Amino acid sequence: MQQCNKTITLRSGKTLGAGSPCFVVAEIGNNHQGDPALAAQMVHEAARAGVDAVKFQKRNTEALLTRAGREKPYTGSNSFGPTYGEHRDALELSVSQLAGLKELAESLGLIFFASAWDGPSLDEMLELKPELLKISSAELVNLPLVRKMACSGIPLIMSTGMSSMADIESALAEVRRKHDDVVLLHCNSRYPCPEEQIGLPVMGSLAQAFDLPVGYSGHERGMGPSVASVAMGACVVERHFTLDKTMRGTDHQVSLTPDELALMVGMIREVEKAMDVQGKTVFPEELAAAKKLRKSIVFSRDLPVGHVLGEADLTTKCPGDGVSPMRWDEVVGRTLRTAVRHEQQLQWEVLEPAHTSQARTASGS
Repeated sequence: MQQCNKTITLRSGKTLGAGSPCFVVAEIGNNHQGDPALAAQMVHEAARAGVDAVKFQKRNTEALLTRAGREKPYTGSNSFGPTYGEHRDALELSVSQLAGLKELAESLGLIFFASAWDGPSLDEMLELKPELLKISSAELVNLPLVRKMACSGIPLIMSTGMSSMADIESALAEVRRKHDDVVLLHCNSRYPCPEEQIGLPVMGSLAQAFDLPVGYSGHERGMGPSVASVAMGACVVERHFTLDKTMRGTDHQVSLTPDELALMVGMIREVEKAMDVQGKTVFPEELAAAKKLRKSIVFSRDLPVGHVLGEADLTTKCPGDGVSPMRWDEVVGRTLRTAVRHEQQLQWEVLEPAHTSQARTASGS
């Protein structure tokens, strides 16, 4: 995929973009169930899994929803309250609780950030002085909120689920009036997303169209597409994270457990190493294997001195420490200057010089 050479350096010195290791984000979101103790446990588990950052979500229910939306009954199996407003309130952590989680994350070497879903939530997040902000797929088209995020001057990660290229262009136009520190995340906002709708090549289209670093926010059940995205140039990979997929809530089914998250991080680091070599290279260890596994030219029977070699006089057999079969055409037609034995490995010394063999063949001797 076409890649952008731009890099974004965060306040802590962490670099996102070309030439830097993939920035892996554990999206805790609301999978903490509104419990700060559970959220803290998730931060610890994410750190053990080897991610670079933990991400939360912040909402102000009154700013997010109309009165009718807040009072709408919400009684399904994933409900945390009888109305949607009460459900949302039950899942919220206060800004002081998030401040404690930020301190914890940073003590563990992680970057803490969040997606703010409304103006009051953004104001609260800015109080925490994060290194990053996230524009969620849902808020990409909320130009007033996008403008406010851009005005903060904080680097942004922007998810592009549910968005057309025109939507993305409009949002970026607002951000680029203030700065250009943006990573675009290719995303399909279906939960879970079937593999045939993921569209990893779209990352290349985003990079080409907007000349920005591009990553991937995955909602698949497994981890194959997330790992593959790194081979295709993703500089950020974000995945939802849970301690238990059977917990109440809609995000848990597309979330990775601690063991799965650690496995994915390990696979991403393996892929990065596998991308180090850009040109075809034969390594010394391969040369040793070639001696054992490849073949050399040997004689297929006993032959006398002066014999002119034909195809039937030669064959190829292991080991490969003699004359390579790549030189076959240089051997056929040459004259033996000594007698040779069956399966004797060819050495150039047993052959007359090429011009001598050619002269003898031409004279009919």
